[in-house]
Amino acid sequence: MNDNPPHTGRPGHHPLFRLFGFEVKVDISWALLALLITWTLAVGLFPRTYPDLAPATYWWMGVAGAAGIFLSIVFHELSHSLVARRFGMTIRGITLFIFGGVAEMEDEPPGPRSEFLMAIAGPLASLFLAGAFFLLTRLGEAWHWYTAVIGLMAYMSYLNTIVAVFNLVPAFPLDGGRMLRAALWQWKRRLTDATRISSRIGSAFAWLLMILGVIAFVQGNFIGGTWWFLIGLFLRAAAVGAYRQVLMRQALQGKPIRHLMTAHPVTVPPSITIERLVDDYFYRYHFKMFPVVEEGRLLGCVTARDIREIPRGEWRERSVADALQPSSEDNTVLPDSDTAKVLSRLTHPDAPGRLMVVENGRLLGVISLKDLKSFIALKLDLESDER
Repeated sequence: MNDNPPHTGRPGHHPLFRLFGFEVKVDISWALLALLITWTLAVGLFPRTYPDLAPATYWWMGVAGAAGIFLSIVFHELSHSLVARRFGMTIRGITLFIFGGVAEMEDEPPGPRSEFLMAIAGPLASLFLAGAFFLLTRLGEAWHWYTAVIGLMAYMSYLNTIVAVFNLVPAFPLDGGRMLRAALWQWKRRLTDATRISSRIGSAFAWLLMILGVIAFVQGNFIGGTWWFLIGLFLRAAAVGAYRQVLMRQALQGKPIRHLMTAHPVTVPPSITIERLVDDYFYRYHFKMFPVVEEGRLLGCVTARDIREIPRGEWRERSVADALQPSSEDNTVLPDSDTAKVLSRLTHPDAPGRLMVVENGRLLGVISLKDLKSFIALKLDLESDER
């Protein structure tokens, strides 16, 4: 599955390593999944399938199986990321969480062909792994490898087959749903229409999973029913969120940020104390970032995060100049920047709450994610009949 997350640096996301230039992170929720998988394999699946092995053997098989799932998902998402990079798309990284993994795209694919090829890369990668592990299983049987090793290879083949088949279901945002969206995009020539149709199919599939989950739960399959219901709930939220995201980007595409910025924003001088900054600015205006200006010259900005790093007892002695961040590409944007690109920046987990709109070193205004969301809500409301 390769979706924009419903989105490195996010609380609970822990960087692990870099692979082909992509940062691989794991969400804290994946630890729960890893424990559940290890326990299920060690106590249930492997003892039933391969009896008479030592208890310790089942547990190392369970740990190896969980590690194999981790690496398989990384391989699946890496295939998406490599194809996306081939078509010039920016991938923030690969994140694994309790329901699988995501290759975090900053933008939509440039066209139907790139969408289709990027989507199909994941299932093909999983099928490749399934075939490779199947051959290893047969090789192990022929050469009389240790039973536990053969069992682990067989499980990995089965698992990757399931991952490939499940992701080929034409329900957005699964890979099959993205392939369907690519076909609809090619046919209708409008990404919005293609996303609306594919996301509705994805929502219907999600409802089906939730219904099946409830039925399984009622019939006594409590763990399986709960998982199906939660997966369906997640897929429905992802399908609806993906459609809204496309609408947001379409509404902002090509519009310069100067038309949406807040001109003449509240600024602070560098000489006032941190205590006065907190009392007279943060608590009064409720912004998390303020531009720092002296005699009409922009020096940078100061954020609530910067203030938290200063001990409370030093607020009366230290000034804003001690905490400000100089103007840089990380906290500024040009007035003619594409608003859709700015939206991607502001939704990045490491982004500040507001960006300063600067031209030739002069502060023209500020723009926040809240400003963009308000504009999008108004635009979509006014143009609802047209859609």
